[in-house]
Amino acid sequence: MKMPLSEVPRSRWPDSSRGEVVIQTENLTKYYVLGRTVVEALRGIDLVVRRNEYVAVMGPSGSGKSTLMNLLGCLDSPSSGRYELAGRDVAAMNNRELAKIRNQEIGFVFQNFNLLPRFTVLENVELPLIYGGLPATECRCRAIDALVTVGLGDRMEHKPKELSGGQQQRVAIARALVNRPAIILADEPTGNLDSHTGTEIMALLDQLHGSGNTLVVVTHAEVLAARAQRVITLRDGLIEQESLTNR
Repeated sequence: MKMPLSEVPRSRWPDSSRGEVVIQTENLTKYYVLGRTVVEALRGIDLVVRRNEYVAVMGPSGSGKSTLMNLLGCLDSPSSGRYELAGRDVAAMNNRELAKIRNQEIGFVFQNFNLLPRFTVLENVELPLIYGGLPATECRCRAIDALVTVGLGDRMEHKPKELSGGQQQRVAIARALVNRPAIILADEPTGNLDSHTGTEIMALLDQLHGSGNTLVVVTHAEVLAARAQRVITLRDGLIEQESLTNR
């Protein structure tokens, strides 16, 4: 059962809600121009996420969830408003700085896995490290460690097509972890999985949060949102409600 934030005593808030702010947006907007039509994807989002917090973002299709995730991950730029990541104004960063953040400070997990089919599991996980310029030996060791962490130490030489959907999502999570980012952004991480496999991935996300990662997860699944500490509901590009879970 969810409880509106206004009704929750401060003593009930998770410890992370009093910690360091790692994500903060003020009146964040995103407009798309399609011919003569202006689509307002986000119409003014004020959001604070603190270190080691686990936040779920919900809402109907078209509410702005994925747009918000793309902005938080520095994959897109807002039309207006302010976004600070770990106290730094994202708008003031150049392309090289943004690329470094995407590669080293934020880990991404996507619904469709986004694995390269011709590469082995190990090679897929190594890619962010190679782009970051790390020595080959360190790339290999860290990729192996990440795969062992997600339970795929025996699947490193397989190609993605040789894995189940749940195993492919584990590879995607290992790839997100390999640069040891403080923040993990996951967009519908259980959306393409059956219920049993989805439960395994949810347990893995719990484990990552327990290890100190900050998680922001976009989901339609109430069962996944219930595992977060806080749920943000979007509708028509605005935050309709914020609530704490009983977690």
